[in-house]
Amino acid sequence: MATPKFDSVSTNGEDKKPDLVRVNGGDGNLSYNKNSFYQRLSLNVVREKMVDAITRELDVKKLSSTSNTIRLADMGCAVGPNTVITMQDIMQVIKNKYQSECPDSKIPEFQIFFNDKSSNDFNTLFSCIPEDRQYFAAAVPGSFHNRLFPEAFLHFVHSAYALHWLSGMPEEMQDENSPAFNRGRVHYSSAPEEVENAYASQFDKDLDNFLNARAQEIVSGGMVVLIVPGIPDGMPCSHLTNSIMYELMGDVFMDLAKEELISEAQVDSFNLPIYSPCPAQIGQLVEKNGHFMVETIELTDPTSCYKGEIDIKMWTKHVRAAMDGMFLKYFEIGIVDEMFDRLVQRLFEVSDLVNSTYKDKTLMLVVLMRK
Repeated sequence: MATPKFDSVSTNGEDKKPDLVRVNGGDGNLSYNKNSFYQRLSLNVVREKMVDAITRELDVKKLSSTSNTIRLADMGCAVGPNTVITMQDIMQVIKNKYQSECPDSKIPEFQIFFNDKSSNDFNTLFSCIPEDRQYFAAAVPGSFHNRLFPEAFLHFVHSAYALHWLSGMPEEMQDENSPAFNRGRVHYSSAPEEVENAYASQFDKDLDNFLNARAQEIVSGGMVVLIVPGIPDGMPCSHLTNSIMYELMGDVFMDLAKEELISEAQVDSFNLPIYSPCPAQIGQLVEKNGHFMVETIELTDPTSCYKGEIDIKMWTKHVRAAMDGMFLKYFEIGIVDEMFDRLVQRLFEVSDLVNSTYKDKTLMLVVLMRK
């Protein structure tokens, strides 16, 4: 079985990185539409804090003085009801604030833009939008690491469970002679320091590109709300619940290689483009970028609304709904099916460890204001 190669594609003189991440579209058993319940619970955890930040910091009088339309964008919206529910909630909070502060003024119109990669299933996404919506809706395909909107166009940007996906894997990780070559693993958890540093460096570049693009698109006084899977300052990545899963994925793939169902070279060349930043790292990156003021950076328990032990089968199914497209670029579907079947068994074997870690504060809320 040949190992797929990703080559850069040049469009209009710009180097484009491969589309590494695409959630499962449609409405099937493994679709993201039906398997994003955990993400929705996490969004509910930070909803009150996000509403409070909008109520305290967003100057609706200033924003509406230059336009009769308030424009919002959800970047990395994926598929399903989560993005629709969240953006409608945000719109309503802004609308209520405007009615409270400007009772004698006409309420501005609202426009919501749903952004994700061009491979995203926007048809399924738009089937979730109610017909009686009180806003104009549009899809904007493209990478949020690049410019997507005209200058000083947006008033509010939201992004949830998206920025932890890297735009691509660092070049040094694809060099067998590099200390950052991640042999026998699929993630930087429990990997040599050079591997983790390569991931961190790529995340730094990606976030800087994201902030630079948004700085041109957002009006002065506009707000950015980011919800990112994170990690407490100083905690080793290997202590994260997700990292337990990623390490077991690597172990299962290596078992499949020993059974000659795949090659070790395939395992060595495959790395999950997922990085969990800590609050200090985000703060330093925002300060260095210089275009935004930090209003909030805090971690919370993403499962505080979830009672009982984690449902390992459901959790794994959610992960597959988000990652299937990436795995299938490297491995045949039978291998992916087998890997996930074995992964569930391995996770049950360490269920005590999984349940002792998943309540950690690993959901990061970041609120930024455009200077």
